[in-house]
Amino acid sequence: MPGINAVARVDRRTKNLTKRLRPGEVAVIDHIDLDRISAEALVARRVAAVVNAAPSISGRYPNLGPEIIVAAGIPLVDGVGAEILNRIHDGELVRLHDNVIYRGEVPLGYGALQNKQAITTAMEEARAGLSVQLEAFAANTMEYLKRERELLLDGAGVPAIRTKLEGRHALVVVRGYNYREDIATLRPYIREYRPVMIGVDGGADALLEAGYRPDIIAGDMDSVSDNALRCGAELVVHAYRDGSAPGRSRLDQLDLPCVVFPAAGTSEDIAMLLADDAGASLIVAVGTHATLVEFLDKGRAGMASTFLTRLRVGGKLVDAKGVSRLYRSTISTGQLLLLVGAAIVVIGVAFGASPAGRAILAVLAALWQNVLYWFQGLF
Repeated sequence: MPGINAVARVDRRTKNLTKRLRPGEVAVIDHIDLDRISAEALVARRVAAVVNAAPSISGRYPNLGPEIIVAAGIPLVDGVGAEILNRIHDGELVRLHDNVIYRGEVPLGYGALQNKQAITTAMEEARAGLSVQLEAFAANTMEYLKRERELLLDGAGVPAIRTKLEGRHALVVVRGYNYREDIATLRPYIREYRPVMIGVDGGADALLEAGYRPDIIAGDMDSVSDNALRCGAELVVHAYRDGSAPGRSRLDQLDLPCVVFPAAGTSEDIAMLLADDAGASLIVAVGTHATLVEFLDKGRAGMASTFLTRLRVGGKLVDAKGVSRLYRSTISTGQLLLLVGAAIVVIGVAFGASPAGRAILAVLAALWQNVLYWFQGLF
């Protein structure tokens, strides 16, 4: 039969779905304004196609996800409707042909098959409405400031931790934009300064993948592996403002101690606030959100807290991309070999110019001759 015939994986939360997806499967999601992180995760899973119950571009702002999906050559059909999540059973075989998804010959739903031209047009229209989202973002920022002014201004409510950060650098890793590339460029910096490693949820797994062990893991504990949680890092659970912490039950099941941090912001916010309150002299951020589009692309009003947190830690905070440009070795491998060769030549000349040096060279030459005679005697 024509089209893509593959197993369907269904989940309303894209973050949860990407953990179960296998190469060649069809991802059925319900994700309005598909963001960059989710799109990159779907591409990394090498899915055969993406079927979105919601519009992948609603027009609220120029979100980055659909362009990434289509650029990877993955068919994207969106706006299929919420009922598709009930019509398709997780793990069943489906067929996607053009913009219609089938079970055998029975059509289950249809949507808009996205292409590069359609996405470009939709993105241009979305940019026109960006001012409305900017106003909403500013309103959310003011609301968060009212609720958390004591935390932001005075550090009230930040828990005490056993990991010592006073006077040290802190490396805060979020499994976000270009985190692998950023960690790779920071290897010389990490080797020299040995910063305290703070993994934000899945950022702890990112550190382990890169060959580092996190010192602190902070977050909701919903997207970090058991292996990372058991690595020996200090665990800080992000709780709601009322003190309830869904992530704590998971740690209780694993019999792991933790510290609870109630805050209305995001997990990357509490990681930065922890480092700042504990006296870190510099906070280096990897994979975090830094621009307005990235804040909006996160898809929730709470990202206003990240904007204010960045203002709070201010002069201590450096984005990893900036560090990679500033901290770069100016000596190439070729130059280093040339330097070593020149040093050997200088040492040889010095030995040849002094009586003691000539005597040492004569002894070494005699030893070399003895080795050659012994070797020739073997044959």
